[in-house]
Amino acid sequence: MVAQETLPDRTPPAAGSAGEPGTAGEPDTAGEHGSVGEPGDGAPRGRAARLAAFGRTNGRAGWPRTLLAIASGLVMWLAFPPIDLWPLAPVGVAMFTLALRGLRGRTAGWLGFVGGAAFFLPVLTGIAKIGPDGWILLSLVQALYFVPLGAGIALVTRLRAWPVWAAALWVAEELLRGTVPFGGFPWARLAFSQTAAPLTPYASVGGAPLVTFLTALIGALLACAAVVVLGHRHGPAKAAARPLAVALGAAAVIVGGGLVIPTPAEGKPVTVAVIQGNVPRLGLDFQGQRKAVLDNHVKQTRELARQVRAGQAARPELVVWPENASDLDPYAEPDAYTAIDGAVRDIGVPVLVGALVDTPDGKRVENRGIVWDPRSGPGDYYVKRHPVPFGEYLPFRDVLTKLITRFERIPRDFAKGTRSGVMRLGPVTIGDVICFEVAYDKEVRDVAAGNLLVVQTNNATYGKTSLPPQQIAMSRLRAVEHGRTILVAATSGISAIVAPDGTMIDRSREFTPDIQVASVPARTSRTLSDRLGATPERALALLAVGAAGVAVATTRRKNEGK
Repeated sequence: MVAQETLPDRTPPAAGSAGEPGTAGEPDTAGEHGSVGEPGDGAPRGRAARLAAFGRTNGRAGWPRTLLAIASGLVMWLAFPPIDLWPLAPVGVAMFTLALRGLRGRTAGWLGFVGGAAFFLPVLTGIAKIGPDGWILLSLVQALYFVPLGAGIALVTRLRAWPVWAAALWVAEELLRGTVPFGGFPWARLAFSQTAAPLTPYASVGGAPLVTFLTALIGALLACAAVVVLGHRHGPAKAAARPLAVALGAAAVIVGGGLVIPTPAEGKPVTVAVIQGNVPRLGLDFQGQRKAVLDNHVKQTRELARQVRAGQAARPELVVWPENASDLDPYAEPDAYTAIDGAVRDIGVPVLVGALVDTPDGKRVENRGIVWDPRSGPGDYYVKRHPVPFGEYLPFRDVLTKLITRFERIPRDFAKGTRSGVMRLGPVTIGDVICFEVAYDKEVRDVAAGNLLVVQTNNATYGKTSLPPQQIAMSRLRAVEHGRTILVAATSGISAIVAPDGTMIDRSREFTPDIQVASVPARTSRTLSDRLGATPERALALLAVGAAGVAVATTRRKNEGK
């Protein structure tokens, strides 16, 4: 619980006034009659006082609000894979908003952190595979972004039409979290809970930021409806009818709008194959592990070639291997080169090979997707542009390696690529991203010019946790956002082929070899989201900042006028 100054009583504003509280800690319960989310001027002061006192004792946030903030984070977590109860995302947002509305900014910021911790700790449990300390630290760092979010929501709920401004704040929070520091960590965005839901088609209009905004807006409208009901629970039902109808009607319109947005899937058919070779689990040294992973992918590719010759599988026009299919540098290791080249020649079509390659100076490593032709061998390639901080490269290496011995496991940094992964692979142009780059709007948008999108990933470390299904969910949203088939190739799963409308054409199980072959549309048309680019996200973030600024200025004027 957080200390908060006891606030003086005040008279409600006159009808037609903005309805903002005169002090930072009072809930906005006395707005103009009929405005969205406001109980109305006709509500007796006793009821307004009881509503204002919700969860606060002696000037503190109180356990009811604290528990509601915790519950909101847990409810939002349940909306994400693998549990995947997507309708709970707006419910969690509604609970979070109700916990914060009417508090001072600093108190709301603290409750925001509490709710954020309750959300990120369970949603990021997969990180515990590399150490519980890393999981807890990352989760709490992510929860810090909910501090300004919580304070901002407490501010903007003093304004008219506050559900819109509150929803925009979620977009601003995700923009900040996905940008700083070290390029950010945009995992578990609200949009990524809505990848097989009525709101999914909105991704083709305004991308993931629009889906986040609408998810949060529905949640804020539910909170608004709850405020109306609470404010009129002892008064005439007619007084609550109009604002309640506006709030719930707007939510229904948003959901219904997603159902009528077309998600075209037509395109020139191309037969593709995705190889999941699997990884050895135990019993090999480091070098043996790397060789075994490569051998597994070679074996599965040769098995596909055998099935094609036997008429048991359609002949693919291109094949995709996952990230780290070869941790042996094929340019420097003759055995690795020979194994890959032999498998590619056997299948007889270009293969996108995920491999680790030493930089010319030998000081760093490149995470590459290499186009390997059955006749000419390795050709064009993409280098991962967004290596993972503290995983694939180490900021402040000289200092941290002396303080934390675990970082000795990262002997060399991964180099950052400098160009997008748009490449020719057989009869089509592909756009390649590697591993958690799929979470970043810009990285995927940059390669959406390809006819197909490819996600090469290695989830072996995080197998059987929430992270692989969460990554697949991101790919499903990206397919709709850019109107492209997505081929997800994972070393140990989950591999998948996703249609442009987000439909799962094929999906592998984890820790088992798998071959996926399908005829998919190769598309050239661009979605509205592609044309708008980052504009919706920037506009909504600016809207959020502007609304918070207006709330601060309005509150200051009211306090000065007392």
